[in-house]
Amino acid sequence: MDPNLQFWQSNGQSFLSRLRLWFKFLDPSSVLSSQAEIEQARTLLQNEGHKQRNEKVANAWLLSLSSVHPDTGAVISPVFRSQVFLPISAPLVVASLIPHKGIKPALFWQFLLQAYCAGFNHANRNATATKDNKTSMKQSILIVGTVAYSAFAGALPQIILKRFRLIGAVAETFSRSLLPIPLSACLAAFSVMVVRSEEADNGIRVFDSKGNAVGVSKAAGSKAIKETALSRATLFGTTAAFPTLLLALLKRAKFFQRNPMIIAPVRHVSTAIIFGLMIPVSFSLFPQFGKIKKENLEEEFQSLDGHSELFYHRGL
Repeated sequence: MDPNLQFWQSNGQSFLSRLRLWFKFLDPSSVLSSQAEIEQARTLLQNEGHKQRNEKVANAWLLSLSSVHPDTGAVISPVFRSQVFLPISAPLVVASLIPHKGIKPALFWQFLLQAYCAGFNHANRNATATKDNKTSMKQSILIVGTVAYSAFAGALPQIILKRFRLIGAVAETFSRSLLPIPLSACLAAFSVMVVRSEEADNGIRVFDSKGNAVGVSKAAGSKAIKETALSRATLFGTTAAFPTLLLALLKRAKFFQRNPMIIAPVRHVSTAIIFGLMIPVSFSLFPQFGKIKKENLEEEFQSLDGHSELFYHRGL
């Protein structure tokens, strides 16, 4: 039986249980664990993970699940592990949402943010899709294209203001405060859908309730992509929306009217805080091992007896 599936079936059935787990997984200190410590944790789980439940085994699960790719068994690059998603991406998110004075700074920060997000999406995808040199080249081109397009689209509010010489309070409010909200959500979902498109093209592995692989499904791959895209859109859309709403309320207060210099720090701090809080929430929206009904899968799965639902690794 797949041990990861067994773990998530036992501990991650509800949203709150997944949320508690993600708060533990996202501890940045675990990224400092060495390769030897990760291998020791995996060995412990193989030998004792199913036999006993103690603090040592629990810590081994946390380290293994947050550091090792569940499909390939390879250790994920420290830069793209879930534990460092907040420390690395939060400054990029804050910088990308700043009302820049020029187009070049906006493009620069958007490029860094979109490049990191694309790398994170690729490193944490479902990796059971069949690969060859042709597929790898196609995927590389898609990733580069996604980063370039998303960086340009992310800087669109600044481009609109500068290139089209829009003036007036309404136009500036729309471009600087309102447009970034749906734009951030759409670009985050777009990155997931394009970077991980091979899962829908080639399919991902599906399991029965006992963790036995029963085949590869394109329908399950599409469902995994859609769920992850929705969770990422929730993360970035909420992060862009909350500071805007907060500042709209605070600007009415006399204290902020007398001290307008405080507005910028409040925007930056509130963006970082809401982004940090929304990461575990967005990661918990859907189970790591999702369910899909047999009738929604390809024809080859319809002949399976005794399985009304199958499971798939959603990725992150």
